[in-house]
Amino acid sequence: MSECTHDCSSCGADCASRNKPESLLEAQNAFSNVKKVIAVVSGKGGVGKSLVTSLLAVLTRRNGHSTAVLDADITGPSIPKIFGIREKAMGTEDGILPVESRTGVKLMSVNLLLENDTDPVIWRGALIAGTVKQFWTDVLWGDVDFMFVDMPPGTGDVPLTVFQSLPVDGIIIVTSPQELVGMIVEKAAKMAKMMNIPVLGLVENMSWIGCPDCGKKIFPFGESQTAKVALEEGIPLLAQLPIDPAVAKECDTGVIELFNEDWMDPVISAVENCPKRIQN
Repeated sequence: MSECTHDCSSCGADCASRNKPESLLEAQNAFSNVKKVIAVVSGKGGVGKSLVTSLLAVLTRRNGHSTAVLDADITGPSIPKIFGIREKAMGTEDGILPVESRTGVKLMSVNLLLENDTDPVIWRGALIAGTVKQFWTDVLWGDVDFMFVDMPPGTGDVPLTVFQSLPVDGIIIVTSPQELVGMIVEKAAKMAKMMNIPVLGLVENMSWIGCPDCGKKIFPFGESQTAKVALEEGIPLLAQLPIDPAVAKECDTGVIELFNEDWMDPVISAVENCPKRIQN
């Protein structure tokens, strides 16, 4: 049925388009062609979303895809540091140019726009959400196969803005092994369901430590609850990442692109096989 072309409120007809919800999706910049958008989320902070986001971009790039990271954590941006980026983003009359990492991952973060990396962003929620939206509409992303959105924790203004304004094709939920994992996962999963966005799977960070002498896995937080919660929620548990001093050093020194472990392989497979979602 074609959409009507008149004022439905006065005609009395049961027009299909009358009850159709208005789309809040923002158009890409004319110089952008982002094919798939994957959001990395959690119900709380400090679980390693930025690490997982960075690894997703690095490893899909290593597999031959054009990748980008949109750092939506405006008040706690860490993506530039993880990639060792110190230069600032530049603008043209057409928009803002993303900064590229050593291997060609395109990045945009508020820290690429601030004069000093340590300057606090003391903004209200509406301004923060608007900035994230501008990272989508005003940045000249070019051709990108996979864009990964590093989300702030929780289910507030920014996650809502991203889910409504960007054509998100799927989300990865990052969590930790503690008992409260159930609440964290359930909050993120419920929001995704309410926004009709598929959950591709869970990544449990800080899951175990390898003994330096015998290689045995040590579980510092006790028995993990994540597999149980994943089963209850019907979400695949894709990876359990260890606490690894070498990876921590790669993040601290900005050389995450040197990462060379296989822990993320099932996550990369899930992302690469994620179908393009039909947007309403």
